[in-house]
Amino acid sequence: MNAERVKIGFIPLVDAAAPIIAAERGFAAEEGLEIELVREVSWANIRDRLTFGHFDAAHLLAPLAISTSLGLGGIRAALAAPMALGLNGNAITLTPHLHEELLANLAPGADPNDPAATGAAFAQTVRARRRRGDERPTLGMTFPFSTHNYQLRLWLAAAGLDPDDDVRLAVAPPPYMVDALRSGHVEGFCVGAPWNSVAVELGIGRILHLGVDLVRRCPEKVLATRAAWLDEDTGRTERLVRAMVKAGEWLDAPDNHAEAARLLGAPGMLDVPEPLIRRALDGRIPTGPNGPVREAADYLVFARDGAMRPDPRHARWLYGEMARWGQATGAEAAEAEAVYRPDIFDAAVGAPAVPQPADPLGLFTD
Repeated sequence: MNAERVKIGFIPLVDAAAPIIAAERGFAAEEGLEIELVREVSWANIRDRLTFGHFDAAHLLAPLAISTSLGLGGIRAALAAPMALGLNGNAITLTPHLHEELLANLAPGADPNDPAATGAAFAQTVRARRRRGDERPTLGMTFPFSTHNYQLRLWLAAAGLDPDDDVRLAVAPPPYMVDALRSGHVEGFCVGAPWNSVAVELGIGRILHLGVDLVRRCPEKVLATRAAWLDEDTGRTERLVRAMVKAGEWLDAPDNHAEAARLLGAPGMLDVPEPLIRRALDGRIPTGPNGPVREAADYLVFARDGAMRPDPRHARWLYGEMARWGQATGAEAAEAEAVYRPDIFDAAVGAPAVPQPADPLGLFTD
């Protein structure tokens, strides 16, 4: 029997690993599927091509799946998220100059890995610039409906800053974020792996925070489909979910990280040197050329601890951030939650034997 082809769009990020590995390691073939991978540059392109039927499924920002389904900021199209593609993977990177300026403002004895401490120091920098009449800092994030946007806002707001007044938040696609830093269009950014490490390797960036410093279990990307495509053949989607879960379990095994880095780094995939990808997979992240190496076992989680099951509480939090920052009315929480489809996930792999954590996020401000 011929395998059924499923066309999946992805952005070159390490958290696109599950569809890539499902295709390259044969997990999709075991489910009677042939995955055709299409690399894209921007989240707007991914969203539009999925919405218009160019893709059957996509590696997509979790909040973008929700905002598209609700018609926020663009075309309204019903999408479904039958699984998450893991948790975490972001970091905040600054130019060396801004990083040094921030560290100089840290309170004596403050922990440079504490977002509350660095936020207070950054607030001093921002206010000093305002007093001098200098331009406010510009920080990059990948899309308005993204956890990168919300993580930056979480950090800034906790420090008493207004993210819409005290800084400029500018959008740049993940593969171009390093170019934006190098050209001076931004002084820092929040983006997923491997682009923070690329900036460090080039000597133009210093990692200030790993995403897990801000949110311990941050919803990141989902496997998104059009709701009609999912409903047309739920069995097909269940087979796709099973293939991705197998890939996620394979990715979580440290013994597979070398091969995973090779497959992900290939031309046409992420096209990034393998050692930079390996950092994210191992959770050992050099923060600067001579800076400390941050070790975080949960820096990027694929399948373990229920990370791939779409948690409706994550959808509620994401929608709450949209409402908090004026992107949504706050009246569509139920519709936002319905985008996540744990019923499909459970039908594919079985309901989780261990309940998901009571605290689904772990925000640093709690």
